[in-house]
Parts: sequence; C-alpha cells; structure tokens
Amino acid sequence: MTAQREGTAPVGGPGPEGGPGRPTAVGRADSPLSRFPTRPRSPRRPRALAAGAVLLVSLFAVVLLSSSIGQFRTSPGDVLGSLGRVLFHGADTASTRVDATLWSIRFPRTALALLVGAALAVAGTVMQGVFANPLAEPSIIGVSSGASVGACLVIVLGLSASAPWLLPAGAFLGALLVTALVWALARAGGRAVVLTLVLTGIAINAVAGAATSFLVFLGDTGSREQIVFWQMGTLSNASWGGAGVMAAILLAGLAACLGLRGRLDVLALGDRSAAASGVDVERLRVVAILVVCLMTGTAVAFSGVISFVGLIVPHTLRLVVGPSHRYLVPLSALGGALLLGLADIAARTVIPFGDLPVGIFTALVGGPLFLVLLRRTLRRSGGTA
Repeated sequence: MTAQREGTAPVGGPGPEGGPGRPTAVGRADSPLSRFPTRPRSPRRPRALAAGAVLLVSLFAVVLLSSSIGQFRTSPGDVLGSLGRVLFHGADTASTRVDATLWSIRFPRTALALLVGAALAVAGTVMQGVFANPLAEPSIIGVSSGASVGACLVIVLGLSASAPWLLPAGAFLGALLVTALVWALARAGGRAVVLTLVLTGIAINAVAGAATSFLVFLGDTGSREQIVFWQMGTLSNASWGGAGVMAAILLAGLAACLGLRGRLDVLALGDRSAAASGVDVERLRVVAILVVCLMTGTAVAFSGVISFVGLIVPHTLRLVVGPSHRYLVPLSALGGALLLGLADIAARTVIPFGDLPVGIFTALVGGPLFLVLLRRTLRRSGGTA
C-alpha cells in the first residue's frame, strides 16, 4: 500500500465499506474545523451594544433636560450654547446670567447625580456578584448605615457648619469603619463565608440604626431637620469639588471592577468551584468589598442615603444582557446615572420652586420594581429563593 501524503484525506472520513476513517492534518479549507471561528462571539454582545447605545442616547437627553430645568428658564439650545462658549471658545463661566446659572448650580448638580448613580449601580453589581445573589446590594454589609452614623455625628456636633467638608469625610469614615467591623466579626477559621457576612451585616445595620436614632434624639431642631433630609438623599449641596472627588473615585472603582469581572463570573459557580478554578475566593471578596465600600461610602457622603439604585439597575440589566460582568459593570454605570438623573429631575419639578429629597423617587420606582423582580425570581426557583 502506498503511503498517503500528509494532509490530503478528509477529516474523519469513513474508510472503504465502513472501515475506520483516514487521518489528516488540521487546517485544510474543507475541514469542518475551518467552518468555526477560533473565538466565537458572545450571543449577548449585540444586545449589550444595543443597550449601551440606548442608555448613552437617553443619558445625553437627560443631561440636556436636567440642565434646562430650574427657576431661571433656559432651553436645551442655551445649554448647548453655553457648553460651546466655555469649552471651545474659553469664555468666562460667569460672563452671562445663563452661563453663571448653568456652571455654578445646574452642571455641578447634574454631574454629581450622574456620578453618584453610576457609583451606586456599579457597587450593587459587584455586591450581587460577590454574594452570588441578584437581590444583594451595598447596604447589606452596613456601608450605608455606617455612613449615616458618621454623617449624623458630624451634624449633631455642629462641625458641618464650620467645615462643610467634614460631613462627607465623616460619612466615608463611618462607612469604612462599619464595613471593617462587619468583616472582622464575620471571619471564622481565617475566612468569611457569605451567610455569615449577611447575618453579621443585618446585626450591625440594626445597631447602626439605633445609633443614628440616638444621635437624632440628642440633636437640636436644626440638626434633626438636616439629618432627616440627608437620610432621604439630597443633591442640593452639589459642587464642582464634590463632583471631582466623586469622578476620581468612580473611575478608580470602575477600573478595579472591570479587572475583577472574570473572577466574579467564576464565583457564581460557588466557592468550591471557583477555588478549584484557581480563584482566591477570600482575597477576591476582600478586594471587591473594599471597592464597594469606597464607591458607596463616597456616594453617600456627597448625596445622602439613596436606596434601590444598587439593587434595581444591575438586576434589570441582567435580564437584558445576561450575567456576564464584562457587560454588566459598564452598563450598570450608565443605567445608574440615568436613573438618578431622572430622579433628580423629578425632585426639582414635582413641586414648583421645591427641591424634594431625591431618595423619595428612587424608592418610589425601586420598591414596586423590586417586588416584581422578587416575584419573578421566586417563580423561576419554584418558591424557594
């Protein structure tokens, strides 16, 4: 029998009369392997791109609308004109009444709303990945309640009037200390498991709530009003300085979350499976929770306690683009910015010449939507989740 030349026979082809197939080299043009790309595209990618485009267009419209609304009437054309004069022609931000209003009041508030919403949504996405539960959010480990205690302490002591930066500083330090306390108490045998973290967070949240109530009791009438308004979420004290700090924290946190995206996907398989895949589960949780604490604590420090953004946005987007954090993290940033931007518009327009707490509207939207998502989850799991 004559030897065949290498790579001339079809792959897997049957021999004569049903005999064994003849070997061949891989890589011929008619090989079945050549019909498939080496890196197939994810079926979720077109959906993610479409969702990102919709969110970006909607976000641009919200920015124009939010900057146009206020006691001093302006139009979207005035907003675009002011942006062109200042950014491209170097005009003074106080050269006209329109420019002064936009650049000193409305633009900082709109920017802070978008940044805070993005930070809360990304933090919620990471928390849901860390706990492998789509109903988790940052407050589950005491970040928000710790920030409340820190901010209330600053208000009751009267420090916020003399140094306004002490309020966000106190809120951030409170969030950091309470999160560290939850993590320290939840550790057993050198590691912290999900159930222990959740139960410890519930207990510490209750203690922090009691501490906040005690501080409200100690404060005077002015302090109590400030605490109540701050706990419902407010953007009335927005400034370029606060927006700048929030932007830096958001960019750093977003970069860290994108770096963790692959390991968070593996963590969804369970701690044992993730460890078997080479993921250091304990280290991953520590880094992820620190990033969440940084973003949520800073957001709460500048805007007060705003609920449901970190819960609703990632859960809703997961229904659209799937569970991959490659898409969830950036899309959650856009979705959170859009949601809080819309809530801020509602806060300034529902009552004429009024400025309602923005947390009211996120709760009004998030509460019913959370119930819908919860019922959907229960139906899928047979009523056991």
